[in-house]
Amino acid sequence: MNAKHTVAKVRRPEVRFQEQIYLIEVWKGLVITTRHLLVNLYRHLSVALGRGGPAGSVTTQYPDDPQVTAKRSRTRHRLLKREDGTPRCVACMLCETVCPAKCIYIQAEESPDVMVEKRAKTFKIDLGMCVFCGYCVEACPEDAIRMDTQFIAFPGMTRKDLIWDMPELMGDVKKDPKPVKAVDPLGPAAS
Repeated sequence: MNAKHTVAKVRRPEVRFQEQIYLIEVWKGLVITTRHLLVNLYRHLSVALGRGGPAGSVTTQYPDDPQVTAKRSRTRHRLLKREDGTPRCVACMLCETVCPAKCIYIQAEESPDVMVEKRAKTFKIDLGMCVFCGYCVEACPEDAIRMDTQFIAFPGMTRKDLIWDMPELMGDVKKDPKPVKAVDPLGPAAS
């Protein structure tokens, strides 16, 4: 059962001298950059002189003017508590397994409560690695983890400050910035 396969040879296009030295491509890039510069300069000057028209590209002055987020955005993770103050997490490891960034770390231990087989001894989320996809929230069978809205700043001077463990996730340690006003980019324009 030897099947004979034919292989078609593909001719590579020859690169011309002008393309080899990239002068034409560099010139095209300069033309595009100059065009953007002149269009934005004209737009900024027309707005500054009171003639109206669309504004040019604008730089957001962060953190003085905080960035607005959509109402649907989910950013800050939160572990929920039971009525007795213990975390709802039963260390089933589903959130750790489903996380595409592998930024959730859980260590399990036996629970003294007879109704709960095990609980999380440690629960850490590395927010520097997190992609905020929300899969951990969807996978949790106990509704132990949630993601809050309107929190886009996670203060920290080092990478270790971005690793949140159970006290931060349960809200016992305050690391929360002030929430910013949410704007739905798909909704009606705010006036």
